[in-house]
Amino acid sequence: MGAFHAYDIRGIYNKDLLPGDVYKMGFFLPQLLKTKRIAVGRDCRESSPKVFENLVRGICDAGADVFDLGLTTTPMVYYVTAKHHFDGSVQITASHNGAEYNGLKVSGREAMPIGYENGLNFLEDCVLHKEPLAAEQRGKMIPLDLKREYFDYLFAYVPHLENLRVGIDVSNGMAGLFVKRLLGTDNIFYINEIPDGRFPNHPPNPLIPENIRQLQHLVKEKKCDIGIIFDGDADRVMFTDEQGIFISPDLIIALLGHHFLDGSPARVLQDIRSSKAVGEYLAPMGAQMHTWRVGRAFAAPRLREIDGLYGGELAGHYYFRDFFYSDSGLLAALLVLEVLVKLNKPLSRIIADIRKYENSGEINFRIAKKQEAMDALKAYFTSQEKPSAFFDFDGYRIEFPEWWFNVRPSNTEPYLRFIAEASDAAMLDEKLNDMRTVLAPFIQES
Repeated sequence: MGAFHAYDIRGIYNKDLLPGDVYKMGFFLPQLLKTKRIAVGRDCRESSPKVFENLVRGICDAGADVFDLGLTTTPMVYYVTAKHHFDGSVQITASHNGAEYNGLKVSGREAMPIGYENGLNFLEDCVLHKEPLAAEQRGKMIPLDLKREYFDYLFAYVPHLENLRVGIDVSNGMAGLFVKRLLGTDNIFYINEIPDGRFPNHPPNPLIPENIRQLQHLVKEKKCDIGIIFDGDADRVMFTDEQGIFISPDLIIALLGHHFLDGSPARVLQDIRSSKAVGEYLAPMGAQMHTWRVGRAFAAPRLREIDGLYGGELAGHYYFRDFFYSDSGLLAALLVLEVLVKLNKPLSRIIADIRKYENSGEINFRIAKKQEAMDALKAYFTSQEKPSAFFDFDGYRIEFPEWWFNVRPSNTEPYLRFIAEASDAAMLDEKLNDMRTVLAPFIQES
């Protein structure tokens, strides 16, 4: 089925994600999660009420109760799942995708993610090959409004911002339920703050350069010290400096060390695409860096496994031990603001102290024979010089004394994703040219 992916269930509603299939997903969820109590939240997309209706009908027909969290952010669903001891939950959302999409993010006990490898494969098999047989006693739907409790949890992290000017693009997403109440309006400037599942101003994906242009303009116009932009369901957040320049999200992992680290040993998680500058910056603060696979389905369990203090990803997810090893865009934003107040210098200077290398950013190539292409890159570059480090999960990350690269296959599309970093721009250009030459025979026409 086209809607089942490595991390969640997601697709175009009424095409990849059909109402009847959503019903069956709901029906078999209690069996997957081994529970009779499932918390369900939803985002503001126009299709979310219908997805909710079919999902809830399926869960209740299976004999389980639904605790309706209403409109909410994805991190609030994680909070409720762990704090209120649910063995399972669902957030109805398509996160950063366009308005025509919807989906389900499923969590188990203690808000641990259910991905394809640990449960969604079972659910897909049930949808494809089993027919629901309604339980004798139907489950109930029980309203559960915990927004005030969740707001109070976040409010404890709000720093004093008297000397900061902040620009915030809510992307018409679910962060709009909380962010203005948390931060107020004194020198805080908002755009696109009303949740609107049509996303009339721009798609809710902050990784696309066009989608941050409004924020960049706002930061410059209002002379802000920082720009903040959330994705559609508020589990991700990204930043610009006071000049409106986008900050690579992996560098924020390093910046957050000023909140979390005091020189004592502590484990910090980064994904396989992260800059070497992150670990080098955090090492004097006591960080022991752990590198792992991309995506919440892998990052959250890994942070728990290593008992890490916090971690982050190039995609703008930030995970916290004190937030049930889960990610929260709002919490990350509050902590970044606290650090900016604490350091009391321009954000561009803080980032300049962290960023030491030239980075390509992630480059996508349409390639069907992904493994063959990856192996070709590995063979070519390791024949040129001896690696200083090699990681073979989530593709390959191969490090050399003056540069490194990661090449990894998309989990959902016929794309190969490549990122490289080097000590200077000339070397980076040279390696990118070599990479394109090696991949040329594999690249398909779009």
